[in-house]
Amino acid sequence: MKKVWIIVFGLSCLGLSAQKKWSLRECVDYAVEHNLQVIQNQYSKQIQDSNLKMAKKEYLPSVSAGMSNSVGFGQLPLGTGSIRNDRFNNSANLGADVLLYNNGRLEKNIRKIQFDVEASQYDIETIKNDISLQIAQQYLTVLLNKEIVKISQSAVENAQKQYDRAKITTQVGTTAQTILAEAEAALAREKQNLKTAEINVGRALFAIVQLLQLPEYKGFDVEDVNVSDTLPSQLKSVDDVLTTAYENQPQIKAAESRIRSAEAQTEVTKTGFWPTLTANAGVSSFYNNMLSKNYDQLGNLVNDPSFFQQYKDNFGQNIGLSLNVPIFNKGITKLQVEQSKINQSIAKNTLEQQKNSVRQNVQKAQFDVDANYETFLSAVETEKSTKLALEFADKSYAAGRSTIYDVNVARNNYANAQGSVAQAKYNYLFSLKLLNFYSGIPLTL
Repeated sequence: MKKVWIIVFGLSCLGLSAQKKWSLRECVDYAVEHNLQVIQNQYSKQIQDSNLKMAKKEYLPSVSAGMSNSVGFGQLPLGTGSIRNDRFNNSANLGADVLLYNNGRLEKNIRKIQFDVEASQYDIETIKNDISLQIAQQYLTVLLNKEIVKISQSAVENAQKQYDRAKITTQVGTTAQTILAEAEAALAREKQNLKTAEINVGRALFAIVQLLQLPEYKGFDVEDVNVSDTLPSQLKSVDDVLTTAYENQPQIKAAESRIRSAEAQTEVTKTGFWPTLTANAGVSSFYNNMLSKNYDQLGNLVNDPSFFQQYKDNFGQNIGLSLNVPIFNKGITKLQVEQSKINQSIAKNTLEQQKNSVRQNVQKAQFDVDANYETFLSAVETEKSTKLALEFADKSYAAGRSTIYDVNVARNNYANAQGSVAQAKYNYLFSLKLLNFYSGIPLTL
């Protein structure tokens, strides 16, 4: 019994999960946290963070220790003869060195990598913005298609009423069989249009699932947001939007950071012309053991001192300064500086490309706002006139002064006009949201 309740509870939770409707904010937040491209760039930034940590540790001294062992066997020349020379050698050392002067190379390299870290962070923000805009556009597409579904449902209901009326009049003999056939065909067309609209909703929802990279697309849905027919007005002029975008858009700030990084790299490369001064210090000792027996002049056996005694007796220390002055390296440093300056020019050109891209996007959004607003106004007028024409056609058909074909044409015109109003409304809304986004206003509905 306990297992049964667990299964029932699990299915209930699954049903609640399937019925969850995502808001635009939830979609955006989920995407920027779980998108694989965002995660990939976060790894790239972590690498830059590690590079920065390593660059800062270059100020610390390098410390190393070593130990060696060797064994030798054989004869050693001595005068006109030779003696047996079998021996074991052991040595150990500990040393440290620290950079004292290199014309600020370490500091300049740290500053260069800091700019790289900044650029990596802005790259992440750029990808998040791109994904957010794609989701916002698809979200509005879902809402548009849902509104078209409502329009199609209304058209199906009207076609159904007309079919029911034609069926009655045909049965009593007041209208021809062709009228019923046309009414039936009109109903079938409206049902087909409804099914197409419903499929388009599913297709738009599937596109959002792909952007969110969810493992399962079935059961996914978004909140039904009531978008007013009263279109909001533009908050800022295009010049103000551009000014704000140039100051805040991450792709531009990333390009600016890379310019500073390239300039810092040039300064790092120039340090190759300057001397490098390094200090070093160390301690060492060794042990030597004659493996063959050794006798003195009196014939007494000579024993080597003990291991620890030799290490104590042979203990030595050293300290020194090392100066490396570059004189000639085939002009490579000079060429490297020239390459760094070329990279500066490339970075500056990239910044201009990013600014140009942002300017084009803002101007296109402004053009779309103006065009879609005019389209919306004309579509509203068309909707009013086609609605009036449909009312006249219905009355005329009921009075026997027009045919069912006229009514179907009028109904199709009205449905198309309603769809055009919805299309223009959502196109205008997305263009306006895009403009507001570039001006620093978060995406909301």
